[in-house]
Amino acid sequence: MGTLQQQSILQGRHTERNQKKDLVHELFSHAVKSHPNQIAIYYEDDIGQEYKLSFKELDNITNQLARALQKYKKFETTSQSLIAVCMKPSHRLPTVLLSILKAGMAYLPLDAEFPMSRVKHILEEAQPLIVLIEEEADLSIYEGALIVTYEELLKDSRQEQENAIQTKEGSNQLAIVLYTSGSTGVPKGVLIPHATLLNRLQWQWREFPYADDEERCVFKTSLTFVDSVPEIWGPLLQSRTLVIVPKNVTKDPEKFIPFLEKHQIQRLVLVPSLLRSLLMYLDLRDNNNVLGRLKLWICSGETLPVALADQFFATFDSKDKILANFYGSTEVMGDVTYYLLNKRAQLQGMKKVPIGKPIDNCIIYLVNKDMRLVPQGEVGELIVAGSNLAAGYIRERDTHKFLDNPYAIDPEYSRIFRTGDYAKIVKDLIIYEGRVDSQIKIRGHRVDLTEVEKVVARISNIDKVVVLCHKPGELSQALVAFVTIMDGTNLSSSEIEDFLQRTLPPYMLPQIFIIDHIPLLTNGKTDRQTLLKKYESSYSNNEDDFSTNCDYSGVPSQDLAKAHILFPTIASVIGRSSRVLITLHSNFYELGGNSLNSIYTVTKLRDQGYQIGITDFITAKNLADVLNRMKLMSSDEEPLKEAIDQKPYVFESLSDCHKEVAIEIITESFYLKADLEQWLIPDITRGDYRELMEIMWEFYVQKDLSFVIKSAQSGKIIGVALNFDLWDEPAVVVKSKLMIIFDFLEYVEGPIRDCKLPKNKGQIIHISMMGTNIDLSPAENVLVMKHMEEYCLQLAKQKEYIGIFTTNTSPLTQKYSHYVAGCSNSSISSRIDLYDLLVNIPAREITVAPHAKESLTMTKTHKEIALFMVQLCENQNYTEAQVISEISDKTQDLLNQLTSLATVQTPDGKRMISVEIFKEKNLAPAVESFLINLAIAENLFVL
Repeated sequence: MGTLQQQSILQGRHTERNQKKDLVHELFSHAVKSHPNQIAIYYEDDIGQEYKLSFKELDNITNQLARALQKYKKFETTSQSLIAVCMKPSHRLPTVLLSILKAGMAYLPLDAEFPMSRVKHILEEAQPLIVLIEEEADLSIYEGALIVTYEELLKDSRQEQENAIQTKEGSNQLAIVLYTSGSTGVPKGVLIPHATLLNRLQWQWREFPYADDEERCVFKTSLTFVDSVPEIWGPLLQSRTLVIVPKNVTKDPEKFIPFLEKHQIQRLVLVPSLLRSLLMYLDLRDNNNVLGRLKLWICSGETLPVALADQFFATFDSKDKILANFYGSTEVMGDVTYYLLNKRAQLQGMKKVPIGKPIDNCIIYLVNKDMRLVPQGEVGELIVAGSNLAAGYIRERDTHKFLDNPYAIDPEYSRIFRTGDYAKIVKDLIIYEGRVDSQIKIRGHRVDLTEVEKVVARISNIDKVVVLCHKPGELSQALVAFVTIMDGTNLSSSEIEDFLQRTLPPYMLPQIFIIDHIPLLTNGKTDRQTLLKKYESSYSNNEDDFSTNCDYSGVPSQDLAKAHILFPTIASVIGRSSRVLITLHSNFYELGGNSLNSIYTVTKLRDQGYQIGITDFITAKNLADVLNRMKLMSSDEEPLKEAIDQKPYVFESLSDCHKEVAIEIITESFYLKADLEQWLIPDITRGDYRELMEIMWEFYVQKDLSFVIKSAQSGKIIGVALNFDLWDEPAVVVKSKLMIIFDFLEYVEGPIRDCKLPKNKGQIIHISMMGTNIDLSPAENVLVMKHMEEYCLQLAKQKEYIGIFTTNTSPLTQKYSHYVAGCSNSSISSRIDLYDLLVNIPAREITVAPHAKESLTMTKTHKEIALFMVQLCENQNYTEAQVISEISDKTQDLLNQLTSLATVQTPDGKRMISVEIFKEKNLAPAVESFLINLAIAENLFVL
């Protein structure tokens, strides 16, 4: 790679470009020959049914399906044999796609959630031979097309031969047609030949080869997105197992992260908003030790903010991770440049994450409006030449985008594609500078603002409309339609939104901002900055009053208090995305929610004393359903109503035959789910728990107070309870950092045990650890915990104990723990008092100048302090120097408080804070708890 006369040209590595003129399915046949019995496709449905196809089995069935598909060529009316595919992610989907390619055809993805007008346009323009769907699909949106179900095609194929079809096509044969852009009006079909697809894949295999132990890769991206292409064909053509991710798993971090862990996934492609969602979830759980095998994280589809990249490395500190920033579009096979980050230090002084350098056999030019090269360092339009270019648009639309290359010497680079993006080259790296035209990316979708304007302008009684994007490229960007209404007519924002919801995809719905007139510049053009300032001013004036968007009609009286928490919380979280009234019947996602801000919402509800699982929140049909699932975290009400039917369980006393499974359950439960352990010591490992269990196991079995709970139906162990006699606990030496947890719990439990409880053996059972299988649904987890708590009570009575003693950091177990036989139900201290001081907004989430970041590290110990820091950093009235000064002052105040308590001197002269000093001060519980944890965070606490 190099430069030419310091002009803005960068060339990727030159390689032998598919000299054999291979086709995708021919490379698949090589994988079949080398690994016939290896699993090619794996899929598990919602009820746990597994579907597996080996490479040989997949080869045979796709050969048969390909022959069945070829019969539809008699309906061919164009030069391209297209098969439209509209199917859910399952083992069937890649099977169908491979069959289409083997038949010498190309596949055209459709989505059942597309507006009918979009589907109609695609079918009329592309004229596919058939539309391949599943049996239960809605046929109304495919009016006029020949419909074939997968079941019908499979039935027809069973009589066909299993040997491969001999094809004569070259690598310029069409493989895929992907519709992109103009999502609101006139979408364009991009023609992707086999050669283009394979250049992209061969670069990936060279630059990011699969590890020897990398056996599985995931397919999670919608088929209508270009990122799905390397997700599917990259692994399959390299003899790796393709694991299909169900839609409901991808958008729920609580399911998606364990899914990636279970399948030991080592690489993942995701848009920055999904990356932020996963990092937020890990921060919410305060467990960043998961996903240890996931080494390569590839961001594409949206701008990757520096702050998000910084958060990534803060989350996975000192671990072998690569964060890749890919740039491209469907017209250049998704990705045409790339930049790799492998350490946090690379971000120092960086204002934008580069999009890097070209991939193999591609050239990037930056040109001015006259198509002349600009000098390096200057901004120009980004032009692409090389082997990643698509063949053009279907029906030869927009020919001005694909042109002859005026700079070409090598015929392999004879064509160029005008991306419509601005960029500049600095130190041989490309820096993205935004769009030339009115197109932006929202949630990975390319959106043309002028097309949105056209749709809004079609509404009766609208005079003028201007659609703008507020803070484009940022995670908080908002699409806004500024509208004027014709004189003498009435039209409300909600009426406009009702029309748009029937016309546009959800991610393209703008907020409606009705104004008196459109402001103009002196040259007569729209004054866009004034419009954006109007929007910003309106938002700022109302950002603290979200109750105006809330309608409590129909909310049952017993739920009103919860509704007055839930509705404004949702309004505040969605913020600029909220376009309509929030009512009992509103659906969170129809209001503008997504998996990212659903986590925000659950977190904020928890901060206000209400508990709801992330999965429960995500799956709720409407806010009435959410209200039913919300529970007070410290409520005295009856235990949670079971979300599922009562299931039969079997209890067995702990024995050696349970050892392997029991240790696994306890390890995973505490490693992934335990609140106190994760919040205080984030670097505790699974091995620490296993070591502890090995030390304690024999004692647990001998004392016969511990048990497992099994599913009566499957016989599978789904929970473990480990108990002691309070005054007959073993003296063990634990060398891991778990000892700090035990010391802390001893500080909490000791006074109650020593002063309030009977002193003899055989009177009090101490519940030390409880865990459940991580595969349980949230609802079943609640039920299993309830039964284990109740069985502990039953066991205590059977063995003639008079009470149970336990310290619960889990809100769930707090609900079911009670003392029995004369012991009062005396809470040691509420979880909020003891542990809610630990911050929900870690320092790594706060976007400030890098040299100010260090002052914020202690904010992970208290939410109010963190919020103070965030608000301070986001205050536009403060200069950077003022922000740093204020943070420094606050930091010093906190450390001064700690220093005044440091009365213990270590041998090396360091002054530390002891447990005893807190007892002497007799501080309020929340204050004491905060200072203890701040001392721990600052390494000033000694036990």
